[in-house]
Amino acid sequence: MSTLATPAPDTTAAPLRIGPHTVAPPVVLAPMAGITNAPFRTLCREFSGGKGLFVSEMITTRALVERNEKTMQLIHFDATETPRSIQLYGVDPVTVGKAVRMIAEEDLADHIDLNFGCPVPKVTRKGGGSALPYKRNLLRAIVREAVTGAGDLPVTMKMRKGLDDDHLTYLDAGRIAVEEGVTAIALHGRTTAQHYGGTADWDAIARLKEHVPEIPVLGNGDIWSAEDALRMVRETGCDGVVVGRGCLGRPWLFADLVAAFEGRTDAFVRPTLREVADVMVRHATLLGEWIGDEARGVIDFRKHVAWYLKGFAVGSEMRKRLAITSSLEALRAGLDELDLDQPWPTGADGPRGRTSGNNRVVLPDGWLKDPYDCAGVGEDAELDTSGG
Repeated sequence: MSTLATPAPDTTAAPLRIGPHTVAPPVVLAPMAGITNAPFRTLCREFSGGKGLFVSEMITTRALVERNEKTMQLIHFDATETPRSIQLYGVDPVTVGKAVRMIAEEDLADHIDLNFGCPVPKVTRKGGGSALPYKRNLLRAIVREAVTGAGDLPVTMKMRKGLDDDHLTYLDAGRIAVEEGVTAIALHGRTTAQHYGGTADWDAIARLKEHVPEIPVLGNGDIWSAEDALRMVRETGCDGVVVGRGCLGRPWLFADLVAAFEGRTDAFVRPTLREVADVMVRHATLLGEWIGDEARGVIDFRKHVAWYLKGFAVGSEMRKRLAITSSLEALRAGLDELDLDQPWPTGADGPRGRTSGNNRVVLPDGWLKDPYDCAGVGEDAELDTSGG
């Protein structure tokens, strides 16, 4: 891949400690449903040179305990993945505890991250994801069960600012996390109502860092480039960054992040369309191998096509054609018809992925009546499928 020389950046973040694991540079791949499966983690890890932390997509505790077939595939890690990081979603402390003990006892992972950040209605209407921290006692019970059940495995958590600007929870949640033994916290600087719209509030990340100096705080939201990551650390004092939508169709962003944090000037990756096409075919190939079926792998890859081709001169008909391919041969043939010598497009490093905002927050009935009472939330509120 071609590179673009850049001035030596101002790096201020020390290596990140997650229990016994050192993450250097302090860069984490955000769990994303349907995206951060083993093939995509492999691509990102290859570009990073094995540096950073790469977390699985969301695993539902109920489905894990029941050994759901899809879930057991989602927790498969490549032999080269270390540490192995699983993100868990749950709303029932007992079920979460069972899942965490299963992971620890069966050596299924080296690190557990708790999901308190997902804003999608099918999760929040059950009281899960970013809705859950509003119930302080329930949050404490879940975190306590997770940390106790994990034994020597480090437990981290990812959360949002709160439900909306009138129901902020992140400072209380941060204090609960510290008191219950969480190793690190990641904060997405948006509320549930914002989903992925508007601008991430980096000031909230700085406030959380000041509020819980005892443990590392990672910042998440609006990191579209390596320069953004360095700026977030510089402006907020956070201990590391969590990158999600910025790497969609751009797994080489992790090469940029490593180079930036290491202060190297030899490097930001600016691939030609030919190089992007090669990564696309490799991504689709890895998916087919992981699923065990080439056609299903290519079909699963379709969602990535627009992200990879963002900014390149590719006609609408060809984009549609590439987005409905079902074989590696057809994918490669379509890509070969493009002007593959196109350089990396100006502006392609900007926002990508979902941007919707100002959504109505869907919650269980009576959820806002008491921020401490968690009556009515139990095992029946658990989702039975993983991956979001």
